[in-house]
Amino acid sequence: MLIDFISPIKISYKNLMSAKFRSFLTILGIIIGVSSVIIVMAIGASAQNLILDQVKGIGSNLIGILPGASEEEGPPAAALGIITTTLKYQDLKAIMEKKNAPNVIAAAGYVTGIATIKSENKSLESNYQGVSASLIDVEKSEVAEGRFFSSDDEVNLSRYAVLGHKVAADLFPGGDALNKTITIKNFNFYIIGILKERGSVAFSNPDELVYIPILTAQKQLLGIDYLNFIRAKIDSSENMNRAKEDIVLTLRAEHKIKDSKDDDFSVRDTEQAINLLTNITNVLKYFLASIAAISLLVGGVGVMNIMLISVNQRIREIGLRKSVGAKNFQITGQFLIESTVVTFLGGIIGVILGIGISYLAAIIIKSLGYNWEFIVTLKSIILASFVTIIIGLVFGVYPARKAAKVSPMEALRYE
Repeated sequence: MLIDFISPIKISYKNLMSAKFRSFLTILGIIIGVSSVIIVMAIGASAQNLILDQVKGIGSNLIGILPGASEEEGPPAAALGIITTTLKYQDLKAIMEKKNAPNVIAAAGYVTGIATIKSENKSLESNYQGVSASLIDVEKSEVAEGRFFSSDDEVNLSRYAVLGHKVAADLFPGGDALNKTITIKNFNFYIIGILKERGSVAFSNPDELVYIPILTAQKQLLGIDYLNFIRAKIDSSENMNRAKEDIVLTLRAEHKIKDSKDDDFSVRDTEQAINLLTNITNVLKYFLASIAAISLLVGGVGVMNIMLISVNQRIREIGLRKSVGAKNFQITGQFLIESTVVTFLGGIIGVILGIGISYLAAIIIKSLGYNWEFIVTLKSIILASFVTIIIGLVFGVYPARKAAKVSPMEALRYE
């Protein structure tokens, strides 16, 4: 029984070796398809891991409040880049009041802009962020030199600035940024602090930001009266749901909303954000993988074409085998095995190539400063290998059936 199975494989190998270049071109389509799927799945998994780590990096006991309503499982309008002006500074103050949200231990409001930042000898295009004095308590930020804003600085429209680690080094290469002055939109800001280096967090890099008091940013630089978002720090993750309910009720009271359907804000905790991002990135990952898999279908068509050519070239061989007693199912099996062997070989090479390119990409991306992990799942390898075998069988059926239908007498007379 084992000999009956091994013999067709040996014949398949000999036929492949007899037309090496043709076999290589056939396998090439499968190699490209499989390696594309592996690369897309690997890079997608690594990117997903990077994004989720970024969100986790801001803390697990945080609640985000964004302007604009949304479905429970859908992203808020602000997350899609739509400007919504329903969140105000007064909302931040209301959330920070203990009688409204007793489990909130700190909350910070944020507004963001971009401008040319100038020092004495340098200038650069950079993002600046208007933030509350409580930012240090909300986020995992630490001051390396000087100090952060006080509550008085916030309400007095003080023109103070705190620089991220990198922007400080860029504007003041000598490392003496503290107590110097920078210019933003023709306004001078006195540098009172430098933050410790943090790296990328939640889709932004705090090291590249210039921080100024939130009301100063609103009134003097941006000319707006709304907030981009609010972050609230909760005393314990066990009180997260209660804190969310308190914040929702507080904002409804501030906005004079009686029906939840009229909410003009969204309240999400870190876990919800992680679940939402996981779902979104999974959809993108598998969508891109399905596009890459189209090249596998193209490779399968190539296998079928080559097998059809092989049938026409081996009609005398088929007729001879039939004349000595070979059954139709044996002829069919022979050609199915050949097409499967071709796709399986292409699959193995494609998996190895895909893993190699994914590893090289991980090294390059890591060298650019991202916390990028090399992730190739066993699931993607098994899936790609299984799909190649299926493709070999599916696209080998028609040539195999055509070969099995060849009449022995016509085949032996074939020239």
